[in-house]
Amino acid sequence: MNANHGNMRQKGLFHRFYPDEWVDSAFDIDYEELYKKGYRGIIFDIDNTLVCHGAPADERAVRLFERLSRIGFRACLLSNNQLPRVKPFADVVGTAFIEDAHKPSTKNYLTACRRMGTSVSNTIFIGDQLFTDVYGAKKSGIRNILVKPMNSKEEIQIVFKRKLERIVLFFYKKQQKNG
Repeated sequence: MNANHGNMRQKGLFHRFYPDEWVDSAFDIDYEELYKKGYRGIIFDIDNTLVCHGAPADERAVRLFERLSRIGFRACLLSNNQLPRVKPFADVVGTAFIEDAHKPSTKNYLTACRRMGTSVSNTIFIGDQLFTDVYGAKKSGIRNILVKPMNSKEEIQIVFKRKLERIVLFFYKKQQKNG
């Protein structure tokens, strides 16, 4: 196998997990600009995307959802967590939600679009995990933005996934640099 063939295989192997965009925080995104570009719906993960893992909705999250509403966005939370975690958070920020979403399955990404009255072409997904959040959004045809996790203290199964994510993100950064 020549080196070029190996590079193509790596790109093919990892490309399905590459985010469309990678930013530091969900709170740093220029939502007004996204709205100008025609986006109307935003689907968010909760833990380590909007708040630290397991934390309740805070004032910053409330202000973000108020801002999104003023801009004209519809929003929906999409979480693999159960109802006792997701509903109180959604109630505080005042948005729709889907719990036990089975990400990266595409079913509930599409359900979230229907609930918001948007389509996959004018919706964006924002989350902190490649193998659930980004991969599910990509499979659904939804543009996605990966954010850096808010806190490194996570459940053991997520710690393991983060190690694998670092490998994929290494190749993603390399591809971005090489254009």
